[in-house]
Amino acid sequence: MAEAAGPADASAEFNAALMRQTLNTELLRVQALIATALIFLAISAVTDVFEPRIVQWIWPSTVGVLAVYGIIAAFVAFETLVLFRIKSDIRHGRDVPIVWRYVSVLVETSLPTLVLMMQIEGIGPDKALGFGAPLVYFIFIILSTLRLDFWLSSFTGLVAAAELLTVALLDRPSIDVSQNPEIYYHGERSFIIFLGGILAGAVGVQLRRQFAASIAAASARDRVTDLFGQHVSPQVVERLMKEGTAEARDIREVAVMFVDFRGFTAASRSKTPQEIVERLDGAFAVLVDILERHGGIVNKFLGDGFLALFGAPFETRDAAPQAVAAAREMVEAMDRVNVTSSWPLRIGIGIHLGEVVAGSVGSPRRKEYTVIGDTVNFASRLEALNKEFGSHLLISREVRDAAGDGARDAVFHGEVAVRGYDRRFEVWQLQ
Repeated sequence: MAEAAGPADASAEFNAALMRQTLNTELLRVQALIATALIFLAISAVTDVFEPRIVQWIWPSTVGVLAVYGIIAAFVAFETLVLFRIKSDIRHGRDVPIVWRYVSVLVETSLPTLVLMMQIEGIGPDKALGFGAPLVYFIFIILSTLRLDFWLSSFTGLVAAAELLTVALLDRPSIDVSQNPEIYYHGERSFIIFLGGILAGAVGVQLRRQFAASIAAASARDRVTDLFGQHVSPQVVERLMKEGTAEARDIREVAVMFVDFRGFTAASRSKTPQEIVERLDGAFAVLVDILERHGGIVNKFLGDGFLALFGAPFETRDAAPQAVAAAREMVEAMDRVNVTSSWPLRIGIGIHLGEVVAGSVGSPRRKEYTVIGDTVNFASRLEALNKEFGSHLLISREVRDAAGDGARDAVFHGEVAVRGYDRRFEVWQLQ
């Protein structure tokens, strides 16, 4: 029987899920950077071909243009390596080392600095600093929010601000404000860029908190589903989770199956309680797996048997053929298990199709999802008739008609008296 995950396991699962989410957003950031760089490269190449005068104004030297192309190509190659590294980490369930993240920030954010320095050489500091290169820093700062790390985004802003200020003051004869009042201008721009990094980090932290809250909620929901699903069917859990505390009940057509092990009580008298539980668990594991593969659910276990449903809590048009197919496979599976078991179990199954009231029933403090109606009672009576006919699987006329080809080989036992009913009913046996 599965054990509920402890606090340490839950914490480890949460951290692993958050790490995967962080790596996925980091992957998105790298992909965006690669796409942006390729767009810049394409625009530059098209402009160079169709409007060479613009390129010559920005880059008076042909060598400068080729150098910029080379820098962008090297940047794309670097980000591609980062991309494959992150994908590898995701596959292997490991995080990117923090040192590698800071190195990545330093390399990426230095790209516009290199381009700016080359541009200053070509057209002078005033034109270059007023052109587009300094604005490229903001692309890296904006995308740094996808790192979901305040310090990495702040570091991105710091590197961008420091490099821009350094380049702006590089050719100044003096950094004395009285002699070069433009220092105020460049200092203010650098401070705004640094502030942008801090704000991007704050946004990243908020995104990380939202991701963490979503993962925590999903993990809690999964734990509730796993725990609750050990006591009732997972399909029932899913419906109850969606409906919340609603007490909606509906009338629907359901194939009701009762399963019982014949002579189990007598055979278990010579067994220990542990042996009894282990034998039942082993048999139930085989049968429930077959049942669920055919679209059925176990509504409740009844000692040495259980009640199963096809068509509730979720409707299906194939309830009868699914139930018949599952029942046939269950009988065959028990025959195979009995060959190798020191405690063979004889199975009896009864299936009836009809309308039931399906929904949560019980007191305000304790409810269970179940089905109520004569269809349930009659299916139970059918199963009990297996003892009289020495059979494994009995179905009603409604099931035989609805199952189609799946029940064409059914053997007719005639109209049979059923305990608790005044009239007789058609009973069919499947091999």
